[in-house]
Amino acid sequence: MANSYRLRVFLAVVAGLVPEVLLLAVLAAVGTVSVWLVIAVLTTGLALGAIAGSAVVGDWQRRAERIDAVAEALEARQAPPHLMRQNRDAVARAEHRLLDAVDSIVSEVQSLTDQRDEFEAILRSMTEAVVVTGSRGEVVLLNGAARRMFALDHETDYAGRDFVELCRDPLLQDFVAHAMRNASEVLSSEFMIQNPAQRYVAASAAPVSMTHHGAWVFVFHDVTQLKAYETVRSDFISNLTHELRTPLAALYGYAETLMQGVDDSETQRRFLSIIDRQARRLARLLDDLISLSDLERGHSALDFEDLEAPSVISEAAELMKVAAAHEGVHLEVQPCEGLPKLFGDHDRLHQVMVNLLDNAIKYTPRGGHVTASAKNATINGAGKTTPAVAIMIADTGEGIPERDIPRLTERFYRVDRARSRELGGTGLGLAIVKHIVQLHQGSLKIESRVGVGTTVTVMVPAVESQKNNS
Repeated sequence: MANSYRLRVFLAVVAGLVPEVLLLAVLAAVGTVSVWLVIAVLTTGLALGAIAGSAVVGDWQRRAERIDAVAEALEARQAPPHLMRQNRDAVARAEHRLLDAVDSIVSEVQSLTDQRDEFEAILRSMTEAVVVTGSRGEVVLLNGAARRMFALDHETDYAGRDFVELCRDPLLQDFVAHAMRNASEVLSSEFMIQNPAQRYVAASAAPVSMTHHGAWVFVFHDVTQLKAYETVRSDFISNLTHELRTPLAALYGYAETLMQGVDDSETQRRFLSIIDRQARRLARLLDDLISLSDLERGHSALDFEDLEAPSVISEAAELMKVAAAHEGVHLEVQPCEGLPKLFGDHDRLHQVMVNLLDNAIKYTPRGGHVTASAKNATINGAGKTTPAVAIMIADTGEGIPERDIPRLTERFYRVDRARSRELGGTGLGLAIVKHIVQLHQGSLKIESRVGVGTTVTVMVPAVESQKNNS
């Protein structure tokens, strides 16, 4: 390029000297001037022209290099170098304007890049599934949550694919189609999808305006867990209302009868006995509710200490001996030797043992047996094996159907509701037991056979393992 510029400048200098050279040649021919003067003038003119031309070419070359550097920086989305002299000619002013324009473009590109990175980071961190589609329903972008919700491959590029084909659920497809038919409205709906997995989805669709065409933003929130919580809350309120209504109705009815007057003293004593029993049942229910609420919300601090498993069992069994004798049930504590110490809350573990023994005695017929024992055990979890002590409460009662066992630790769940209320149970005992065992990082296992009996096993980590974990 530089050689081409030099050639052009040389030719321009030569062309500028041609008239003068011709004039001098004519004068030399008629003898007016010396030939040597003509040669000297011509040589001097060419030399000065070459020097001036080289300077101009050099300046042009440096400016061309600066413009190339600006172009390369623009292609790389970087700020160009500003190594430029403050010339005041038209080309210099054009160069300065070009640099200012490039700086502005690079700044805008960097701002857009930062906004894109922030947008992508927000999309990646969102737990909601987000899908953006074009005017024909083709996928423009989707985040990781959308790929997980619709079981899409994490590496595949789905841009341009029809979203209706990807979602594969009739209700979801209907929602997408309905949203795209109503281009001016923001739609929201809740429904259950079956494919790729059963779940409740809260969906919303909003139209957005783009440069050349319309688009839609779909947001899908998995509310399956929320629906489950709502169901549990509804069931809890229903069960609690029923549990409170029964004793309150008895209290109200018998109290009203006594207020109207009962002549028979034996009948009075029987009515008062029923009122006393129902009042105690209400008190137990409220105590269990408070205890369960504290455990679930973490408001019940545990006072950990080293405990002997046989002592925990024998203390609870001693407390329940009178109840067992009253029901005609033989309560036996088997010898427990060579066991490691437990690291737990004495009062809470005592509460676990009393609840389990109370249940076993209540549901064991007269002449039956309830046995409390303990042995060495291990708890497997989180890729490691933890030494523990297994405390077992076994009875020879009626047993529990296998289908009911997984729900026994739910609040107010009863296999035989009528008999449970007759025996004075609150329906919260095993729920309390489960939470206490979990706070001790232990496990609860219930095994039962109808007509044979039930065995409840509580495994609590031993002292060494608990202290190491803490």
